[in-house]
Amino acid sequence: MSGADTPRSTPVERAVQPVRDFADQESSGGIVLLACALVSLALVNSPLSAEFLALWNNQLTVALGGMGVAKSVHFWINDGLMALFFFVVGLEIKREVLVGELSSPRQASLPLIAAVGGMAVPAGLYYAFNPSGPEASGWGIPMATDIAFALGVLVLFGKRVPAALKVFLTALAIFDDIGAVLVIAFFYTDHLTPVAIAASGALLVLTVAANGLGVRSVLVYGILGVALWVAMLNSGFHATVAGILLAFAIPARSRIDSDSFVGRSESLLDEFRRVSDSGEDALRNDRQQRILLALERESERASTPLQRLEYALHPWVAFLVMPVFALANAGVALGGMTADIATHTVTSGIMAGLVLGKPLGIAGCVWLAVKLRLADLPDQVTWLQIGAVGFLAGIGFTMALFVGGLAFAGGVLEAAAKVGILAGSLLAGVIGAALLWTAQQSGSKVAPPT
Repeated sequence: MSGADTPRSTPVERAVQPVRDFADQESSGGIVLLACALVSLALVNSPLSAEFLALWNNQLTVALGGMGVAKSVHFWINDGLMALFFFVVGLEIKREVLVGELSSPRQASLPLIAAVGGMAVPAGLYYAFNPSGPEASGWGIPMATDIAFALGVLVLFGKRVPAALKVFLTALAIFDDIGAVLVIAFFYTDHLTPVAIAASGALLVLTVAANGLGVRSVLVYGILGVALWVAMLNSGFHATVAGILLAFAIPARSRIDSDSFVGRSESLLDEFRRVSDSGEDALRNDRQQRILLALERESERASTPLQRLEYALHPWVAFLVMPVFALANAGVALGGMTADIATHTVTSGIMAGLVLGKPLGIAGCVWLAVKLRLADLPDQVTWLQIGAVGFLAGIGFTMALFVGGLAFAGGVLEAAAKVGILAGSLLAGVIGAALLWTAQQSGSKVAPPT
């Protein structure tokens, strides 16, 4: 291509290019998330603490005609924006099940077994510290894995870790997310409203029917999704579950296959070249514009609504939804920290679950699965790296904070939960990174214990 054919970048494009380059890196979401968590922690422990906390308690009303929802900013973040987070998680899960790492039972078996251990053992350890009383309801907190942070740490090592290890951690975290959603839906739900549940079911059936009838308009699914969220909000189930349910109903098939797309596109491009040879200005060449619009339609027919939504929403979730959630939820007043909170059984149970339960459950179940020949260890992955992934999965953060807010609505118990989550996630991440570095230095396949 000649220099004359190369499009020139505008000043704005050149200015935002470093931001685009940063956003394209896989570890960027985790870095932004960590930065927002630190900002939240700093502001809660600064002279601006009162104003910062009051910000999330401001009322925000969303109304349409005579109907509306008036809730705090904190509610709209945790129940509204996080529904979008769960929607994207649902899209990723559906794609992986259909064509990704979870599409083959053989491929999915090892991370599934590991995820079960990585959820059961932390919950059991927490319950050992808190067998009764209101503290016992926090058993679901150390079960969660923050995939953005965990993958962010792994990606920092670049090509020094095998691709199969990243695939294993991704699949493990996906199963972990499924487990977290089920826990939220069935164990952190009360005061069920049958009429609203029936409405939610009817809307879900309508959404699935729209898929079956070939409806591909994102606007249609958006309207149905908002209605489903409102119905779920009033049902007693947590409103964010609507995000997962909607994702499973989004069409995942293209209208035309790749061969048809290539053929039609080449025909349109040939016509575009013939029209362009007239020398007429593109702004005045109506036929040229019609061909470009036809190319756009063919591109849309060759893609799927699932893919388009996932790619369009992922940056918003990674760089807006999750960071805002961290700002609103990660802060804990260290000045008011007492020995009672630091040594509280909730704090100890969460830390034990994240730092000990996660690696023991994951590595132990992987070893058992390989020993019983239920699955094979991924190629080029060492046992030391499996242990490292077990610790990285102990970075609970976003999901753990979310479940903690459901289990303990404010007060000493939620403060203790936040301390346990932050301290446990940090310690698990540091140990996991250290093990990855050690595995890189050793370079040998350490045998599992017999």
